[in-house]
Amino acid sequence: MRLFEKTFEISPRTRILDIGGSPSIWEFLSVRPRLTILNLPSAIERAEHVECIAADGCLLPFKDAAFDIVFSNSVIEHVGDRADQQKFADEIARVGQSYWVQTPNRGFPIELHLILPFIHYLPKAWQRPIVERFTVWQLLVRPSKEEREFYIAHFLHQLKLLNESDLRSLFPGATILSERLLGFVKSNIAVRL
Repeated sequence: MRLFEKTFEISPRTRILDIGGSPSIWEFLSVRPRLTILNLPSAIERAEHVECIAADGCLLPFKDAAFDIVFSNSVIEHVGDRADQQKFADEIARVGQSYWVQTPNRGFPIELHLILPFIHYLPKAWQRPIVERFTVWQLLVRPSKEEREFYIAHFLHQLKLLNESDLRSLFPGATILSERLLGFVKSNIAVRL
């Protein structure tokens, strides 16, 4: 968040749309921008000084260039297939004068949603018996049976991880930044200033 704030010189007048986020991440900024958070109805978290809207990130209910910045952190890999990811990217570019779109890197050896090494490289038929038995995520989060079943099904059927090349093709003309951990690219960020 420090890099985001520094990159865009955020001020109290900056209009930001956060797609798929929550108010808590914005506490890390040194200033309070004019913040709108868009999420699924079940994921909306209300907060003081934040406008919250329930809608679909692939069909944003805003005019062109309605926001100074559109921010999205680890969401694009959840929206569906490549066509859905392109709709999501196009909507971000349409409503934001600038944007910051971060996503975990498919090339990172640890799959960051379930916190398992190399699971995302295996065929789906091999993934299922492993993730149904054990994930570090479930040890940390301690989900209910229903939450666990939903999350694992989402991982197996809907999650589509991206690499730098994928992100570059979804956001032509964007600068791609890389976040590294232990020498590996952990995540990529598409930035348009």
